[in-house]
Amino acid sequence: MNEHVLDGCTATPLASYLKALGVLRLLSAWYPDTRGAWRGDCFVLTTPLDRGGIEKFFLEEYAPTPVMAPWNGGSGFYEKDNKDALLRIMQSGDARLHDYRNCLAIAESALSGYDRSSSPKEDDKARLLSTMRGQLPDGALAWFDASVLLASEAARYPPLLGTGGNDGRLDFTNNFMQRVLDVILFADNAERKVSLERIRTALFNMVSPGLAKSAIGQFSPGQAGGPNAGTGFEADAAINPWDFVLMIEGALLFAAAAVRRNADDHFGVLSYPFTVRAVGSGAGSLGEGDFSSARGELWMPLWTQSATYAEVQALMSEGRVALGRKPARDALDFVRAVQHLGAYRGVRSFQRYGLLMRSGKAYLATPLARVEVNERQGPSWLDELDAHGWLDRFRRFSGEANTAVRFRMLCKRLEDRLFSLVGRLPRKAEAQALLVLLGKIQMTLAVSGKARETINPIPRLSGRWVIAAADDTPAFRIAMALAGLHGMDHEPLPLRAQLFPVQRRFDQWLTPEAGEKSRICDGAKGRLVDVLPSLLDRRLWLAERLALSDKPLDSAAGATLEDVAGFLRHDGMDTRISDLLPGLSLCEIPGDFDRGAGEDVLPSAFSLMKLVLTPERRLRSLGLLADGQQLPVPPRMLAQLEAGNHDNRAVVSAWRRLRASGLSPLFSPDALPALTGIDPRRAAAALLIPLRFGATAALARSVLNQPDTGSV
Repeated sequence: MNEHVLDGCTATPLASYLKALGVLRLLSAWYPDTRGAWRGDCFVLTTPLDRGGIEKFFLEEYAPTPVMAPWNGGSGFYEKDNKDALLRIMQSGDARLHDYRNCLAIAESALSGYDRSSSPKEDDKARLLSTMRGQLPDGALAWFDASVLLASEAARYPPLLGTGGNDGRLDFTNNFMQRVLDVILFADNAERKVSLERIRTALFNMVSPGLAKSAIGQFSPGQAGGPNAGTGFEADAAINPWDFVLMIEGALLFAAAAVRRNADDHFGVLSYPFTVRAVGSGAGSLGEGDFSSARGELWMPLWTQSATYAEVQALMSEGRVALGRKPARDALDFVRAVQHLGAYRGVRSFQRYGLLMRSGKAYLATPLARVEVNERQGPSWLDELDAHGWLDRFRRFSGEANTAVRFRMLCKRLEDRLFSLVGRLPRKAEAQALLVLLGKIQMTLAVSGKARETINPIPRLSGRWVIAAADDTPAFRIAMALAGLHGMDHEPLPLRAQLFPVQRRFDQWLTPEAGEKSRICDGAKGRLVDVLPSLLDRRLWLAERLALSDKPLDSAAGATLEDVAGFLRHDGMDTRISDLLPGLSLCEIPGDFDRGAGEDVLPSAFSLMKLVLTPERRLRSLGLLADGQQLPVPPRMLAQLEAGNHDNRAVVSAWRRLRASGLSPLFSPDALPALTGIDPRRAAAALLIPLRFGATAALARSVLNQPDTGSV
């Protein structure tokens, strides 16, 4: 066996990718042991033939597949068409064109009785397609099935081959016939030599005697001609005829799986090998407008293990990638689905193409990205967003014509971020940016009546999201501690229900019914130093109204003394905490691995008030409160603090409450500490921040006489 690196058959453009498949397909028909694989960007062929044998095969043995489209205008079958190539094939005695002549005769017979002034339309076209499908021999059905799908309601056209074998005014089949004649029928040795040099260029990227003026359609944007394609203002399309011939032969490999999805498919896309609806996710600078008129996207598999044609054909026939139980409909579904497959049949990456409208109404197969496949098969943490179908519903809602533009913009940002993160662990900044975006999406959903009626809140996200985003900074620790706020045991009162009008039912977050009583959300907005006191007031009010057994101010995670001290001193963390908090509130907050206090010391006046707001269960676990002993919050303490703490009234209230509950502050009533240099409003905000267990213990030691029963 001989190995040949086909430098002329690369993964991009699409024409070159298809050309590689065409070479494998045609050689395998004669030499079944032929194999192929992708190495870097080139196709590597393993075959019994040496290089000269391959060249001889294409020049002397290659028999073209009968490619034709008598249902299309421009195909050579109608009065105004260019019939030269079709007639030359019909009149040729070359044995390699025998099957082609027979199929053209079948087409001519099927067209008997049709008006040849133009191609048939609607019912006449449907009848002709059905006739052709029933009469063509097996050797010609590969082309038919690659270009036309006879669905029950109407003919459908897989996007790889345009609309049934043409692209605008360019009919691929007539062009194919012309190019076939260019490369296999020679008037003399000079023409044979030109064809030989061109096949060497097509396969091995050798210097060519020149390109032929001919259209290639959507398959190779760089060869399509048009403005700025040459030294003048316009340039004619120019191709190597062998490139076009082998490209069409390779496209036939995509016929095996041309079947319709189930009738409930929302987007109505054909289940064609590795073909999905076009979206702008992960497409860089291309905008939404580029994809609104697109035919679809093609995800061409690149396998690194050498495979026979039969194995590649099986890969293509199985190319209906599914995401869970549903077919992958678009790029985001596809890129998520392939990560579940692992190294599926040796496929290590996919070359993504968008069939985008360019050059007027013509389409071009635009290379978008190379997507690597994660070899470690398994569910992704991003799949949590699709619990109960949320992601799918949000994307559908955002894409509806009468949905507000802000949802479309948020959805596009979400799709781009998800696309970039599929199959790999995110960097801390990436995970944080995604959480911030999800928080904005949930906020936007919350203020839209239509959205609340249509879409459930974002699903509960696991602690993996928090771990992925945690960067061990004070701002993140504070935001995480706040996001984890809850009540005791069966009295959850999660912070998420305060930030958004949502309620938890079993494992789902739902929007409460209109007018439902005891709604927790108060819609607090504004600066962080205004929002946090409002949330604290509301939680204490709810604790009283709902007769909760303890203060709903506990959290699985806590801040350190240093974190809170920094928050009290300046507002440098406020913006980041505000940005992170909504998104983190969507997550299950994992418990602290480190329960240490931190190195700083908090102001004693603040510490007295913070102890009063510490859940009683925490104080009992520290040995500061006995069973049955209670530490209620003074009714006026927070209001006094928010009003400016005049005459140190809030601190006095806290001191008195601690004494009344049996605790022993270090300070006498005439020597109480004051909030010197601290904004009372900021102190009120900081009182909501949960502390680590060790930080609470250190805080208590700094302002309380320790009980005789033991040290803290």
